[in-house]
Amino acid sequence: MKSTNYFESIRSRPDRAMIKDGWIQYVIDRPEREHIQADGRIRRWARIEDMEGRYLRVILLADGETVHNAFFDRGHKP
Repeated sequence: MKSTNYFESIRSRPDRAMIKDGWIQYVIDRPEREHIQADGRIRRWARIEDMEGRYLRVILLADGETVHNAFFDRGHKP
């Protein structure tokens, strides 16, 4: 999985350290929702059953494969 330096630096935060690479790949491959931002970055969401059905948001660069951010989105409404 390709990622930005920013993503690698925030992975050590307690609220991000528990996010598994497999979950990120799942969101990339099987998004339930996708939104392309004005800057070309791509937001994808999917429900993670192992985390009580919470939604994981993954932000990709415009290339569609480089992870820039990933976090559980408390405000996401399916």
